[in-house]
Amino acid sequence: MNVSKQDEISQLWSSFHEMIHAGNQELLQENANVDGKSPMGLMSKFGSESARLYTYENLLSPEVKEAIDQNILYPHDLDFYAAGTTTCCQIPLGKLLRGGFNTGHGHMREPQDIKSAMALASIILQANQNQQHGGQAFPMFDYDLAPYVRKTYEKKLQLLEELPLPENFDREQEAWKMTERDVFQACEAFVHNANSMHSRGGGQVPFISINYGTDTSAYGRMLTRQLLLATQRGLGNGETPIFPIQIFKVKSGVNFQPEDPNYDLYKLALETTARRMFPNFSFLDASFNKAYDRGTPESEVCYMGCRTRVMGNVNGEENAIGRGNLSFTSINLVKLALLSATPAEFDRRLMEAVDMAVKQLHERFRYQAGRKAGNYRFLYSQGVWRGGEFLRPHDQLGELLKQGTLSIGFIGLAESLTALYGEHHGQNPELQRRGLEIIRSMRERMDRETEESGLNFTLIATPAEGLSGKFVKKDREQFGNIPGVTDRDYYTNSFHIPVYYPITAAQKIKLEAPYHELCNAGHITYVEVDGSVIHNTAALDRIVRCMAENGIGYGSINHPVDRCKSCGYSGIIAENCPACGAEDGHVERIRRITGYLVGDMDKWNPAKRAEEADRVKHGR
Repeated sequence: MNVSKQDEISQLWSSFHEMIHAGNQELLQENANVDGKSPMGLMSKFGSESARLYTYENLLSPEVKEAIDQNILYPHDLDFYAAGTTTCCQIPLGKLLRGGFNTGHGHMREPQDIKSAMALASIILQANQNQQHGGQAFPMFDYDLAPYVRKTYEKKLQLLEELPLPENFDREQEAWKMTERDVFQACEAFVHNANSMHSRGGGQVPFISINYGTDTSAYGRMLTRQLLLATQRGLGNGETPIFPIQIFKVKSGVNFQPEDPNYDLYKLALETTARRMFPNFSFLDASFNKAYDRGTPESEVCYMGCRTRVMGNVNGEENAIGRGNLSFTSINLVKLALLSATPAEFDRRLMEAVDMAVKQLHERFRYQAGRKAGNYRFLYSQGVWRGGEFLRPHDQLGELLKQGTLSIGFIGLAESLTALYGEHHGQNPELQRRGLEIIRSMRERMDRETEESGLNFTLIATPAEGLSGKFVKKDREQFGNIPGVTDRDYYTNSFHIPVYYPITAAQKIKLEAPYHELCNAGHITYVEVDGSVIHNTAALDRIVRCMAENGIGYGSINHPVDRCKSCGYSGIIAENCPACGAEDGHVERIRRITGYLVGDMDKWNPAKRAEEADRVKHGR
């Protein structure tokens, strides 16, 4: 063990002491979805940091360790490396419900109505959360649940037909109304479950996403409508639901034009976003998404809430159902720029870093491939991961996991350009071209690796939460405080225009859109709207349409969502509640952090607090 690593270990144990006795926010709250101050949160943190040390010392090659020590590479979720878990999965909900499934504590029969189906959907999410280290999603929520809406309607109609009602009584209409009530209650219960179920020893609620919006059947439409209405209603005291992250799939001919059959659901989605900041919007007509569309629900592109996208597949069918990301590793573009005297040197260093990241992902894949199916009984034995139901407990996972993706990400394109040229890509059109050149070179390297290795290598626009502060902190220690580069407590995520840079929504969308096609493992563009938009869904509609016109794959609109805990008033609350005068401590302020919502800013790490404070509003 080298001296620097011994020093790091000593600092770690010191941080543990501080974590317990003083509250080290940076160490406690890497992830705002975990209550790091709770007993289970503390226990998880002890285990997490110890597992990272074990992995570093025993499972990484010397070259990879050197790149990590140099602050160039960051393998995500290193604490789960030794457990052999994968990152995320798009769960085949319909398949699991149709056949029933076993949680490991008993078999769940196929549901016979929508309430049971939604309850089992919650159980699936909770059971699967402990099988992997990242998020999970339902890729076609409306299509998968529509059959159980139909079953509910048929049961209601049969019940009414058995009753002695007047001849002119419309049994079908009444059965439909009764079904609507049941579907709303089922959706409401699902949303409540998503915000109250606990996993991983009680340390957090499952990180879950749902995709919907394109089922035009009467039953699928009812499910989508009632889900949006339940989301608008909020939790028991009117709180904004944090989970599930909701993604409305926008598609011309289905829901994006006034003549489309689901256009009313798109309008309702805008109203819901105005109140609750969800749903986000994915764009199925973007060329790189439309390329996979075969006219079936399964072939429609879907996303994880944070931005992850899994579609291309050299080892099987090209859709996301029953697949996910295996692992991803991020590259610190800023460090490479600070080390480089010329752009040519930066390009050379970048390819060296990408090669090292590829090496590290291969090493991790080989480790994961050697794990046995029996150690992840729900994920594989129930067929959550495509083909897993055909494995025996002692079978290794290598062939199965080839369906997944291995991804390289990046942080700090804006700061790296500033370090090299004095400006970022939001300030100079020439640097926009240079930024695209840099990211395209990474994508082309991933495509070559896919062809050469037979594994699905992809490029992701990294959703950095804790990492954005870790990278800059170490770089500042080495290079000092450099204006526009290391002078803030965070690096800008992936390809984004810096949050503090004044720019209109349309300009930001236009500049970021070309990067979406290059980042085939996941991407997102955020727009910050000034003021309440509850009564201005037309403004949201213009932003969504601007995203669609410019080729955005996945987009999200941020705006203030404040609620007084004392009286329930909702609206923009500057300091005291305008309705009852309650002070700031009684105000819930919902804000978005790396894709998901958080109402308790105390759970944000210092870097992300600084980033949120710097966010400028994008004029329309």
